[in-house]
Amino acid sequence: MAVILVVDDDRDICAALRIYLSSTDHEIIEAHTGREALDIVEQGKADLVLMDIMMPEMDGISATAKIREQSNIPVILLTAKSEDTDKVLGLDIGADDYITKPFNPSEVIARVNSQLRRYMKLGGAVKKNDVMQIGGIVLDDASKKVTVDGEEVTLTPMEYGILKLLMENPGRVFSSAEIYERVWKDMSIGNESTVAVHIRHLREKIEINPSDPRYVKVVWGQGYRMEPYNERKQ
Repeated sequence: MAVILVVDDDRDICAALRIYLSSTDHEIIEAHTGREALDIVEQGKADLVLMDIMMPEMDGISATAKIREQSNIPVILLTAKSEDTDKVLGLDIGADDYITKPFNPSEVIARVNSQLRRYMKLGGAVKKNDVMQIGGIVLDDASKKVTVDGEEVTLTPMEYGILKLLMENPGRVFSSAEIYERVWKDMSIGNESTVAVHIRHLREKIEINPSDPRYVKVVWGQGYRMEPYNERKQ
């Protein structure tokens, strides 16, 4: 059982989300400002955050940025259709996904469970010696640890999933839609920009110069690939 933190200043929305998630056997707790949410996360009381963007005291974007300074727990933003810019900004600063209001109960449950499975798996047991290396990047799937040139980097579950997919298939081009479907385990329709934001964020963590990447390459009009080490110019 996981603890889901629902954050919205509209108590009716919190109540609706509690009803939607009541069938999941997870514990549901609430906060009504970004500041309250941050305090709960800092105390280690939540495994996933459902966060509204527009809130008093501290909005969802600012709260997500603060959470990412100390934790990699999944954060799903709750947005209105008119908040497209905020969606991209939220993903850029570390949110894992978003759900657009009005909510579809089945979608809420599916996205929450998908993020929780991925997050919990990061601490799960996998076969030993499951280590991949490309150039200076080493991904140890047993410990879920990633190092770049000997320095450990902290990735969100989505960033880790993208990196693992690309490292498992060096040289292969994956479209944004295929990456989304494989990593998010969901239909990709309308979510291609989400992948671009996460890859940009991933590059900032693993590349010396994100604007001229050594590892994660874009193939214009087709998608992304991991540059095999022996094909890069030394």
